[in-house]
Amino acid sequence: MEDKQSQLSTIIGMGLIFLLVFLWIQYSAPPPPTQEQTAQQSSQTAEQSQNQQTATNNPPPATGQTAASGDSLRNAALAGQFGAFAPAGSGQEQFEVLENDLVRITFSSKGGRIKEVFLKNFEKISTDTAGNELKNPARLLEDDKNRFGYEMTLASGQKVNTADLYFTPTKNGSTISFRADAGEGRYLEQTYSLAPDNYKIDYQVGGNGLNNVLGQNTLRLQWTNYLDKLEKNQQYERTMSSVYFKTTDESADYCDCRSNDTKSLGEKPVKWFSHSSQFFNTSFVANNFTFREFTGETQMFTDAEPDLKLLKTSAVVPLDNGMANMTIYTGPNEFDRLRAFGVNLEDIIPFGSSIFGSINRWVIHPMFEFLARFISNQGIVILMLTLLVKLLLYPLTYRMVLSQSKMAALKPRIEALKKKHGDDQQAMSVETMKLYSEYRVNPLGGCLPILLQMPIWFALYRFFPAAIEFRHESFLWATDLSSYDSIVNLPFHLPFGAGAHISLFTLIWVVTTLWYTWYSMKQMDASAMQNDQMKIMKYMQYFMPVMFMFFFNSFASGLTLYLCFSNILNIGQTVVTKQFLIDNEKITAELEANKNKPKKTGGWRDRFEQAMKEQQRLQAEKAKQQTKKK
Repeated sequence: MEDKQSQLSTIIGMGLIFLLVFLWIQYSAPPPPTQEQTAQQSSQTAEQSQNQQTATNNPPPATGQTAASGDSLRNAALAGQFGAFAPAGSGQEQFEVLENDLVRITFSSKGGRIKEVFLKNFEKISTDTAGNELKNPARLLEDDKNRFGYEMTLASGQKVNTADLYFTPTKNGSTISFRADAGEGRYLEQTYSLAPDNYKIDYQVGGNGLNNVLGQNTLRLQWTNYLDKLEKNQQYERTMSSVYFKTTDESADYCDCRSNDTKSLGEKPVKWFSHSSQFFNTSFVANNFTFREFTGETQMFTDAEPDLKLLKTSAVVPLDNGMANMTIYTGPNEFDRLRAFGVNLEDIIPFGSSIFGSINRWVIHPMFEFLARFISNQGIVILMLTLLVKLLLYPLTYRMVLSQSKMAALKPRIEALKKKHGDDQQAMSVETMKLYSEYRVNPLGGCLPILLQMPIWFALYRFFPAAIEFRHESFLWATDLSSYDSIVNLPFHLPFGAGAHISLFTLIWVVTTLWYTWYSMKQMDASAMQNDQMKIMKYMQYFMPVMFMFFFNSFASGLTLYLCFSNILNIGQTVVTKQFLIDNEKITAELEANKNKPKKTGGWRDRFEQAMKEQQRLQAEKAKQQTKKK
């Protein structure tokens, strides 16, 4: 009995002990973990599991050797990736700055390259959703997608790019050096020295003891550059941006500006190359060597993409002299600064490569520079240049007005011929030319001033959107003489690429051109326009200004300002000349005297008259044959 009671007491006691233990566990248990704690615990558990697995596969070394082993593994990995440059394979990116009154240049120790160029005196133009213009500081080379470096082929055949290395910077005044350690006193170094009051950088790349590191004594420069949108007319800015280059014995050349393009020059020695936009560029000029195996590439982007254009360059830089000396220019396309290099670097300014480019470089640009010394407003400079050109061409304008007055004096005789020949236009044309020949009047004399002005117009067509002197310069309602002026922004785009705006300078030019055409045609006798070719010319003179309205609507307002003022001066010169300088009675007497002079043979009038007679004869024979068939 006592044994049973003892067993029962033991069971009850054990049960109470288990109950107390259970209650203690429940009472002292931590609260349920949060989601973050759960994730952290899971991560720790996974890490512990991975560490345990690693420990199983790789038994831990003796105490004190763990850190050394980790460093050895890391160094081995860097050596496998960077070879002798393993000491520069890891590090912390640092930024250094060189600046003067014009520019602030930020450098990165990652690659020892230029990270950003801040232009202190220039702004970029962008628009908000409402179409309002916004101005922000202009920067070059700032895109994070950009990449610049030298590909090195090591003695082992391994390829290493400096863009992946961490350089040690050393700054001394306006000079900064970046050194990539290759061990045992060997290194690759890049040195930049910013010139005062200039956008020019003296640049050197080379090193010490590289003969035992590099498999070949050359570096391959590789540059990828995403251009930023800086201008108001981005479509035109895109077509004026490209990779330019110049060999030692040829003129400067460039990749196609309007499509994707690649230019490879093989072993041709290249003196310089440049990534150039409409008004800015970054250029590399070789001093004690020439680039080899040059390749330039351009890739177009659409307006919807954030970048303007992609430019790429690859070139071999020899280190035969131990150090390659170059000059970097990164800044505005200022003609005089670029010309000062003495290597035709100014050819990157898109003034044109034909005779019109020469007119811009050596005639128009110097004239603008001269006038700008005395006049601060570029709009007034354009007006003064227009006035100067019209004064120089006035002798031709006078001859044009004189020719028109002579034709007007012959009008009664022309009317008599019209009554005589009626609807026979062929006969009328022949007789009219005989009359002009008899009185020595050139019916096309009024075209000469226009023809002589055309080279100037074509040159100015390239000049205004390329000359940085007019960038963001305002005049009247135009805010930028290098781009279009806009008085109305439209919710749609006009046809023929005319843009979504209305240019007032363009409208004024169209109206004044039509009026001047009407006034000039009024002075000519209508019979001179009777044949089909002359009729076509007549209609074209009215049709072309209307068509050019769409073309000029998005063009540089500096050009349309020039054309407007030129038309106004044309009208003024013509009216003043006719009213005050032309004596109609004297002209009539001169015509009669010409009639009595011996007629010269073999001139253009005789040839034209013979051609008209021959054409009249052929038409008569054709009419007879058609009559016989009937």
